[in-house]
Amino acid sequence: MGVTAQRINPSILSADFVNLQAELEAIRTADLVHVDVMDNHFVPNLTMGPPIVERIQAVSPIPLDMHLMISDADRWAPGYAEMGAFSVTFHVEASTDPVALARKIRDIGARAGIALKPGTDPEPYLELLPEFDQVLVMTVEPGFGGQSFMPDMMPKLRRFAEARAKHGLDVWLQVDGGITVDTIGIAAEAGADTFVAGSAVYGGVPEERIADLRVAAAQHAH
Repeated sequence: MGVTAQRINPSILSADFVNLQAELEAIRTADLVHVDVMDNHFVPNLTMGPPIVERIQAVSPIPLDMHLMISDADRWAPGYAEMGAFSVTFHVEASTDPVALARKIRDIGARAGIALKPGTDPEPYLELLPEFDQVLVMTVEPGFGGQSFMPDMMPKLRRFAEARAKHGLDVWLQVDGGITVDTIGIAAEAGADTFVAGSAVYGGVPEERIADLRVAAAQHAH
C-alpha cells in the first residue's frame, strides 16, 4: 500500500450516510478511510456496526482504519480484523488486556492500534509500544464529530513520539478530533504522522481538502 509519510484518513462520520459509496469514492486520494464504531455505551453516541462496516469494506477504494469506541473491546475488536480491515484501533479504557488483544488482531492479519481518551495517562503504554502498530491520541473527547482541537494533548503525543524514537519503532501516531488546516501543523510538530479529519474534508471538495491537509502537515513534519 503506497502510503505517504503523512497519512490523511478522512472520517466518514462527517459523510452523507445515505450515499456512502459516493462519499468513499470522493476520498480515494486519501490514505485510509477512518470508520468510527460507537455503541452508545462507551461513548454517548451510536453510529454503525458490523453489517455496515462489511459493506464499506466491500466497496471502499482505500483500506479501512477502524476506530472502535465500544465497550468490551476484547470480545468485539477481532471481528473487525476478520472482516478485512487494514487497521483496528480499540480504546485501552475498554480492554482488560490491550497487549493480548493487539496480538490477536495482528495474528488475524490487521494492524493493531490503541486509542487513549484525553484523560488517560500515557505512561503505562510507553514501554509497551512494540506491541502496537498505531497509537491514537484523541484530541477531543470521543463521541461526536465537529469538536474543537485540544492543544493540551500535544505533550502526550510528544511522549509517544519520544518513546517511538527511543525504541526505533515504526509505530504510526494518529490524532483524531478538530483536525483542520489550521491545527494539523500543531499535531505534526508534536510527532503525529496520521491525521483523522472529518468536517475538514467533507465540508468542501474532499479531494482539494485532502491535498490542503497534506501540504499543511508536510510543512511541520519531522
